[in-house]
Amino acid sequence: MAIEDDVKFLEQVPLLRLVGRAALRIVVIGAEQRYVHGGEVLFHKNARADSAYVILEGAFRLSDDVDDTLAYNAGPGSLLAEMALMAETDHGMTATAMTPSTVMRIPRSLFLKMLEGYPDAARRVRDNVAARAEQTRRELARVHGVLDNGDRE
Repeated sequence: MAIEDDVKFLEQVPLLRLVGRAALRIVVIGAEQRYVHGGEVLFHKNARADSAYVILEGAFRLSDDVDDTLAYNAGPGSLLAEMALMAETDHGMTATAMTPSTVMRIPRSLFLKMLEGYPDAARRVRDNVAARAEQTRRELARVHGVLDNGDRE
């Protein structure tokens, strides 16, 4: 793909769309594309995560290696290991290619450097992550309330 084609593709990824075209060009130029054979593991649960991956082609099964009911599939346009773009973390799931696939690996160091150069993009990403964390907190509080009410019956 040409740089502009990759930029257009990344604009379809919700978190990456927030940074804008100019910043995405930097991401595309600095990222690397990787082919992953069907059945190959892209990353393992609990392994150090220093990059996120955008699925360009193919599909991955994400599983926690213990409870298969938590497993799910991800296809083109999905961003895997999103939190690794912003913080030191470990992978929460194992990602295994279900079919021959291509991913774009975005190292955290590249993403953070790009955000340094685009402070407005950094604010939009920060605000988005904060809003999603607050939504998760509210949902957990609601579930907690439902569970507490169930204990009283």
